[in-house]
Amino acid sequence: MPNNLLKRRQPVLLAAAAAVVTTGVAAYAYSRRKTHPTLPTVAHVDLARYAGLWYEVARLPTRFEKGCQHVTAEYKVRPDGKVCVRNTCHQGSIGGPATTATATARTTDASNAKLKVQFFWPFEGDYWILALDEADYHYALVGEPKRENLWILSRTPHLELTLRNQLIAKGRERGFPVENLIFTPQPMASKP
Repeated sequence: MPNNLLKRRQPVLLAAAAAVVTTGVAAYAYSRRKTHPTLPTVAHVDLARYAGLWYEVARLPTRFEKGCQHVTAEYKVRPDGKVCVRNTCHQGSIGGPATTATATARTTDASNAKLKVQFFWPFEGDYWILALDEADYHYALVGEPKRENLWILSRTPHLELTLRNQLIAKGRERGFPVENLIFTPQPMASKP
């Protein structure tokens, strides 16, 4: 091969070699990525019964809930079937200043157990209902397939320790790092 032809092809050959190396590194990184088995959800959720006020009992640490106490989530079903979401956080203490975040959720399957929540366009997050008190919708375990977010929710500010421990065990069984759970301070329930 003449020298001139080799010099002209050298940048092309270097680019091709770089592409091969980059592809190999990306494939290796993808293969090393932590994968999880399919995350099971409850069989069916009646969104009208799920609507209403929930108290956060525990959560995995999240950037957007840093310093939050007395956290609540309120859901309202819209006429179009979507769900209005209003999360409230009291910053720094149970009686600290309240901040709210609103979102819209939509179901992604017929069970209504898998939802996509959008706090701002175009980003959506997964909200999967993993466990639910079928009798009266008193408690729920909510997470997402990457196992980075997990919430234990209750209709009352505090959940019985036995139930809380059962939900933590279920989260552990599903592959969530429950040892990192933060137990959310909530006000004491008012006495009748």
